[in-house]
Amino acid sequence: MSRSPPQRRSPARRPRRSRRSRRQQRDDMQLLAVEVAAVAAISLMVMVVNWLIAHWWVLLVAALILLLGGLGWWQHRTQRAQWQQARARALRYGLAQLDALTHRQFEHAIRDLMHRDGCADAVQVGGQSDLGADVKATDPYGRRWVIQCKQRRDGNRGAAVGTPELQVLNGTGRPVHQADVVVMVTNGRITQPGRAFAQQQRLHLVDRQVLARWAAGSRPLWELLSAVPPPRRPTARS
Repeated sequence: MSRSPPQRRSPARRPRRSRRSRRQQRDDMQLLAVEVAAVAAISLMVMVVNWLIAHWWVLLVAALILLLGGLGWWQHRTQRAQWQQARARALRYGLAQLDALTHRQFEHAIRDLMHRDGCADAVQVGGQSDLGADVKATDPYGRRWVIQCKQRRDGNRGAAVGTPELQVLNGTGRPVHQADVVVMVTNGRITQPGRAFAQQQRLHLVDRQVLARWAAGSRPLWELLSAVPPPRRPTARS
């Protein structure tokens, strides 16, 4: 008669209560640590406040130092702004300098001249997708300017700016960029048909002669151009 194999007993499972008790102990320890840290922080704050109350003159000295430091910082900032404004007002370019620039440098020069004239937000935006705008600015009278720049390495001997370039500028200056004043600036020539088109479309032209007067002088561009739109807002200059 065959005997059945002995049955194996499954190992006894550890009671879940012990796991829960260890987890509870760990949570209690963390809570205790947080409470101890909070009590220590509050005690330190109370000590610091009591010390400051007893030594009130320390707060007075610290406030005085902060006040003097703030005044010094503000004075330095004001002087730096005044120096930058004076430097901008003194900006001058000769035609030889402008002829030697790259196209991108020429755009930066026009931006700086607009900034010199008081257009604090003058920015160079020319690039592959500029939509006809190389420089944008708002003058002190609130008028929005869009300027397209055409730099010619050979000056008057270079290719003249003609109607096609002006048509591109006219198609985007007001409809796209919402400009009040749309300007074409070049250190070269502008064709006669281009001039006629610009007059019909109320575009402003800055050719080599006007550019020379503007860049080497101190008068703002709107004083050198005719039929500029009226100011959008009154200012001390108007």
